[in-house]
Amino acid sequence: MQKILRLKAAAGILHALRRDRRGVGAVEFAIVAPLLVMAYLGAFELSVGFTVATKTTRAASAVADVVAQQTEVNKTFLVNIANVAKSILAPYDNSGYTLKITGIKVSNTSEGTVLWSRDQNGGIPYPVNTKVTIPGQFAVEESFVVRTELTVPHELLLYAPSLQASAKTINLSKTAYFHSRSTQPIKCPDC
Repeated sequence: MQKILRLKAAAGILHALRRDRRGVGAVEFAIVAPLLVMAYLGAFELSVGFTVATKTTRAASAVADVVAQQTEVNKTFLVNIANVAKSILAPYDNSGYTLKITGIKVSNTSEGTVLWSRDQNGGIPYPVNTKVTIPGQFAVEESFVVRTELTVPHELLLYAPSLQASAKTINLSKTAYFHSRSTQPIKCPDC
């Protein structure tokens, strides 16, 4: 008889627990809150990434535009023009970026010849007389094109420890082309 009373008491307790709805909101919140926080932080990471990508595009175009306005450049000018890109990329970290500036003489409708080339450290990324392909809208015979290639490593702010190190950094890059403002090629005597 005592067993039956105990079973009835246990069944009554279970029935009472089943009807009790207190704490359901807290349990639902505990399940949903981490998902909402991750969605918010992911949206923040995306917005920062898009901002840096836009600044990368703007910096590559600005550098090409400034060089295209010159009639003659030199090594010092080409190394210092990297400061334009750095100032546009600010306040985001721009260490480790690569910038290649190339002067290309367009010889026919799809091909050009490198006349000079410099990177952010004063190196020569493309040897003189290297043949390069030019995009259709810039392939005007007997013209001169300035090409800039900017690559900025963007480190993810919300780096999850479980991700591999290679997934922590994304390289954002942009190549910009500008025609020379003058009809003559831009000279670089000491390049």
